[in-house]
Amino acid sequence: MPRKSLGVMTESMFYTIMAFQSGPRCGTEISDFVEKLTDGRILLGPGTLYTILSKFQEVGYLREVAVEGRKRTYELTREGQTAYRNEIIRLNQCLRDAGRSEAFAAQEDASHGEENQKMGPAAVPVL
Repeated sequence: MPRKSLGVMTESMFYTIMAFQSGPRCGTEISDFVEKLTDGRILLGPGTLYTILSKFQEVGYLREVAVEGRKRTYELTREGQTAYRNEIIRLNQCLRDAGRSEAFAAQEDASHGEENQKMGPAAVPVL
């Protein structure tokens, strides 16, 4: 049972959890996947990656499924899959808002322009 939610995922967290969509992976496989998928834009160093994996295990998003020497393989849990889907929904909402922001800003500018015309010119402050 997860102890707490991580809330909003960082970019590194999102790409790490994305790596598990095709099945279990070890750390090297995760790093390689993210680097290739992002054309080298995101490089997960061991410190970052293993901190994320530890947090994901702590909240129940991942479970360890195999250990071969130092190589540990993890798989996504049902909670992890839900967290991934929820993050996709959140990011899609952000993109939708970004697409709407230009029209929203234009409406605000138009309404402020009408208010400014009614009030007259602003006084110039004396320095």
